[in-house]
Amino acid sequence: MPDFFDEGRLHDGLRYEEYREAWSGQLDTSLPDDADPEERRLHHYLEYNWDRQAQVHEDYAPSEALRGAVEAVEDSQLWMVLTEPWCGDSAFLLPVIAEAAALSDQVSLRILPRDENLDIMDEYLTGGSRSIPKLVAFSGDGAELFAWGPRPEAAARRFEELTEEYDDKMELIGEFLEHYEEGGWEDADTELAERLRLVVGSSPSVVDG
Repeated sequence: MPDFFDEGRLHDGLRYEEYREAWSGQLDTSLPDDADPEERRLHHYLEYNWDRQAQVHEDYAPSEALRGAVEAVEDSQLWMVLTEPWCGDSAFLLPVIAEAAALSDQVSLRILPRDENLDIMDEYLTGGSRSIPKLVAFSGDGAELFAWGPRPEAAARRFEELTEEYDDKMELIGEFLEHYEEGGWEDADTELAERLRLVVGSSPSVVDG
């Protein structure tokens, strides 16, 4: 059992509704006149990502495969997601995770802001990077069941391809987000169903994302 689980930090994390309320509150708070460029850039991302997550919720319905996998969960699971609302990947992927978790009373979702929990984030690095969103599922007694993220495999491959093509990071990100806007976020549904099928009905084991 990880120390942070035993300490209850995960259990005190934000429910999805609380996370969205906090995000909405940030949007409603005007930046001060002396806000620096980084603050303005992040606020810009908050606005665009709010629209993106809302569109995913409008367009998305869990697949039969994912619905069946979640509904087959018999013992309680606690899903931790490390993320931030300024993250473009998370804007498209967290709604899928949240809607999946909502399919079963046995699954509880808690969201930990990455930048306030860097010690936990550093236990789930991706290639040495604090990449988000990162989902880690635990059994009721704190055993890690599976991990997933920060991107579906197809999105990760697309990002690697674009990294070879672009030197400018902003151009790269703009091109990459088109992958999600064209429906690439739906791969999260398929991969979550696969992760769950591997652990449901079996003894706890970690399946890395």
